[in-house]
Amino acid sequence: MMGEGKLILASASPRRAALLAQIGIVPDRVIPADCDETPQRGESPRQHALRLAAAKAAAIAARNPADFVLAADTVVAAGLRIIAKPADENAARAALALLSGRRHQVYGAVALRSPDGRLRTRLVTSRVTFARLDATEIAAYIASEEWRGCAGGYAIQGRAGGFVRFLSGSYSNVVGLPLFETRQLLRGAGLRRFA
Repeated sequence: MMGEGKLILASASPRRAALLAQIGIVPDRVIPADCDETPQRGESPRQHALRLAAAKAAAIAARNPADFVLAADTVVAAGLRIIAKPADENAARAALALLSGRRHQVYGAVALRSPDGRLRTRLVTSRVTFARLDATEIAAYIASEEWRGCAGGYAIQGRAGGFVRFLSGSYSNVVGLPLFETRQLLRGAGLRRFA
């Protein structure tokens, strides 16, 4: 069992920090991890999410070896096709058109690097089905700007919540961090103050 230590959240996402706060977890520091998020050749969405979460944790742990580092990555996929964070309105429109009327998966990977160098990971899969969206609905959502910085081009906790016909699995995972699994990781590492 590890002793108590400082916890760093390796994320630039305000959603992840807010989700942690929702269950009473406030990291000692928040340090964004800058990693290349380009999928590797032949990499599945699941592998991509796990690799990026581990890479983010490793990048921050290298500069903070005495601390616990928590990192996460969210990947939205239609089949094996990864739907990245849209770079512009056209990409956001294309993402919503692709998701319209169909089921997709949201893979949430969480990685915790301990001061002893151990890496613990969890992967959570949520399945989401969107209603069929018409051009007016898509245009209104694009105008809302909620798609910016969001995997898959949507934020379920905002207006896009009205597009969801069905959700199976963790809702918080779709928002950006699977809370149950994250809490279990912290507890398993001996960080009881977050229990």
